[in-house]
Amino acid sequence: MTHLFDAFRNEADTRIAALTEEADAGAFDAAIDLLVECVAAGGVLQAFGTGHSEAFAMEVAGRAGGLIPTNRIALRDVVLHGSRGVDILGGSGLERDPSVVDELFDLSPVGERDVFLIASNSGVNGSIVGMALKAKETGHKVIAVTSLQHTEAVEPKHPSGLKLKDVADVVIDNKAPYGDATLELGDGVKVGAISSITAAFIAQLLTIAVAERIAGTGKTPPVYISANIPGGDEHNKALEDLYRDRISRTA
Repeated sequence: MTHLFDAFRNEADTRIAALTEEADAGAFDAAIDLLVECVAAGGVLQAFGTGHSEAFAMEVAGRAGGLIPTNRIALRDVVLHGSRGVDILGGSGLERDPSVVDELFDLSPVGERDVFLIASNSGVNGSIVGMALKAKETGHKVIAVTSLQHTEAVEPKHPSGLKLKDVADVVIDNKAPYGDATLELGDGVKVGAISSITAAFIAQLLTIAVAERIAGTGKTPPVYISANIPGGDEHNKALEDLYRDRISRTA
């Protein structure tokens, strides 16, 4: 079994190295520019992902070392705060349904200066493409994190015929292969999904770069510290209060 562990680590290491090299070469600069401008203007970074890509949104919004002017939009919000019944949360139907977007958008604390970060490995599901289109229609910039290899190999599912990469202002390739899994076991069985790992790394690269850019102007970046160290709650609440009613923090 050990050789599979080593093989998977190599799959992760190779992709993380490639993302780091691209970031060092300036490939993420367009996204970083949008995010820095957003924060400087008093805006909020709106993060959205469905299925396992919700992990990307969680990496962006509301964690230690992360930016405070961030908000995570989640499909379950239409049940927790909207009109939908809990039964719709079963299975993957909701993330494929573009009709949920209008209600979800209206329930979210979106401001005019906000920028959207939307993650989807396939980049084709209805709610994902629909949210990107809604963001664009309402005047917001969209940054997409997706697998270019996967999305280019599948058909669009949104009625518009568009994919996430077609709508976004900036596209970042998460380097995941078609199907996400990286290791072949034989008989067509593959394991070792990688997109959550690379998406989390991308989220951290963007966060680090934005905070560094803000610090370079002589200002203190609005960053969380762990709530599990002395003074953490007080520090975080003081900064969260600056964005009262514009960011949501739920379990």
